[in-house]
Amino acid sequence: MLGEQKYMNQVVIPVSYMGSGSSAITDLLSEVHGYESANGNFEYVLLHCPNGLFDLEDKLLRGNNALRSDEALHSFYECMQTLYSCKHFGVADYKHRVGLQFLDDCKDFINTLIISKNPNGYWYFQENPNRIMLLKKAIAKLIHLISLKKIKFGPVLRYRETWLSYPSSNEFYTAAKNFLNAFFRELGIDEKNLILDQFLLPHNLWRFEHYFSNNCKAIVVDRDPRDVFLLNKYYWKNAGCPIPYSYDVKEFCTHYRKMRECEIKNSNDNVLRIHFEDLVYKYDDTLQKIFDFLHIEEEQHILKKTKFSPEKSIKNTQIYNRNSTFKDEADYIKINLSEYLYEFPFTECGKFSMKDIIL
Repeated sequence: MLGEQKYMNQVVIPVSYMGSGSSAITDLLSEVHGYESANGNFEYVLLHCPNGLFDLEDKLLRGNNALRSDEALHSFYECMQTLYSCKHFGVADYKHRVGLQFLDDCKDFINTLIISKNPNGYWYFQENPNRIMLLKKAIAKLIHLISLKKIKFGPVLRYRETWLSYPSSNEFYTAAKNFLNAFFRELGIDEKNLILDQFLLPHNLWRFEHYFSNNCKAIVVDRDPRDVFLLNKYYWKNAGCPIPYSYDVKEFCTHYRKMRECEIKNSNDNVLRIHFEDLVYKYDDTLQKIFDFLHIEEEQHILKKTKFSPEKSIKNTQIYNRNSTFKDEADYIKINLSEYLYEFPFTECGKFSMKDIIL
């Protein structure tokens, strides 16, 4: 059952831009007693994935109507079903990664929002024509003809029951917070502080106060875009990781600038912004800043530098400066994204290959 309980343990959400280093925060905090990442660096995407919770918010609170609310609720539930049951989908399998209660919590959340269920409702979205449904329609029509029209079938639909919902902002956000409380409880927040890598994305942070209490904190990790581009193009791509960004440096710069400019920033004491490079070049100062933000005592840092080591991670910086084949692309980014560059305290020009990267 969904509950309104608030927890003393924290939820820490490392956030990054296009692979700018959120996992470094996950690794760092995993060295601290009482902090644990849920399923390693697994990314729980139920908030910001297509037809996730944020899409449901936008549909129900902005320009809602009867048909729109029905589509919104069913699309959200279908999305949660996929995340729950699909074992071979990299961001799914919540049945094992969250718990058996997850889908029931989804149903409770949806039922809190629904004001009317109509088993006889019918509109075009329910048809959703595809090959399987066309085949079912053809079979139904054939049976109807063979039976001399004695056997009749209703329309072939994706689902039978229409759901109507007109929540106020307060009603929606209260229900959403209760849903997330149940989610955190399933992940074990009663026993530990949770680290949920990429549970939010930078452009979602303006929604923060609507969904989270003060025990939730976000740490946004920025990074020199030259290294971001080169890592995506020459490392992550070759490692077989899906990269949704262009490998063309001009397109990358256009995309990166638009992404940063469209981000809605507002002041929030529960959001801390740092640079990945500061964790390397200003380790002690940045560590203290993070610990102060999360109210962590130094004696809790029992596994210091065992999972995040600035001495090793320095190999992940100034990549653009270590291989002459990167020069033209790095120079283009330097000119076109100058305001996002990091001011390194010194130049690292050692011999470099992608095998040197520690990730």
